[in-house]
Amino acid sequence: MKVSIITVCFNSELTIQETIESVNNQTHKNIEHIFIDGRSTDNTLRIISEISNSCKVISENDNGIYDAMNKGILLSEGDIICILNSDDVFFDDFVLENVVKVFKMHDVDAVYGNIVMCSEKDWVNKKVTRKWVTGTQKSFTNGWHPPHPALFVKKTKYQELGMFKPKYRISADFELMLRFFEVYKIKASYLNFFLVRMRMGGTSTRSIKNIIIGNINIRKSFFENGVTYNYTYPFFRAMNKLKQYFLQF
Repeated sequence: MKVSIITVCFNSELTIQETIESVNNQTHKNIEHIFIDGRSTDNTLRIISEISNSCKVISENDNGIYDAMNKGILLSEGDIICILNSDDVFFDDFVLENVVKVFKMHDVDAVYGNIVMCSEKDWVNKKVTRKWVTGTQKSFTNGWHPPHPALFVKKTKYQELGMFKPKYRISADFELMLRFFEVYKIKASYLNFFLVRMRMGGTSTRSIKNIIIGNINIRKSFFENGVTYNYTYPFFRAMNKLKQYFLQF
C-alpha cells in the first residue's frame, strides 16, 4: 500500500528538515511526500528540494491550513493519507510499516494511535510534556477523539465522505473526524503505539481567544452533523486533556 504524507508549510526552515528526515527514514518505502507551501520566503523550498526523497511540491497562496490540506489530498496518489505538520516528526522509523500492517490485517478505513508532545526547549532532549494515549474508540460525546496527527485514513474515504471544511478555521480537523467516526461510522483500528512527536503550542491552543473559538466551532460541528451535543462536553474534553500531562511511560 502506498502512503501519501501531506505536509503544509510556510517559512518552516527551522524545523522542516527534521520532519523530512523522519519520513525518509521510514522502513516502509512506498510513500510520497507532498508539500503544500504558502509561498515561503526563507529556505524552506530549498531544504525540501535537497533532502526529500519522494516529494511533490506546490507553492502558492491558499485560504488557510485546511484549504492547503485539501489541496494535498487532491494531489495524492496513495492508498493511505496522513497529515504530518512541518514542525512534527514520526515517533520512530517503523511508524508507517506498523500502520500499513494494521490496514492489511484488519481491512479498515482508518488507523489511529498515540502521540507525545514536547515543549520547544525540551525538543532536542525529547523530554515529553504531554502524552496523548488515545485508547479504544468511544463516543465523541464523551470527550474522546483521536489525535489528528496520528490518524491515517484511506483516500477513498475522503472521496466518499468529503474533505476538510475550511470555514471551521482552527477546528476543521475535529469536524472531519466527528463526521467520519460518529456520522459515517468508518471502520477504524487503534494501534497502541506512539506514532508522532509534536511540538507544543498548536494553533488551536495558542491563545485564550483561539481556545474559545475552537470550542465554539466544536459545538457547531456537533450541530451541523446532527450529533447530540451535551453542554458538559467541554468539561469532559478538558479533563481528558488534563490527564495527558500526568501519564507516565
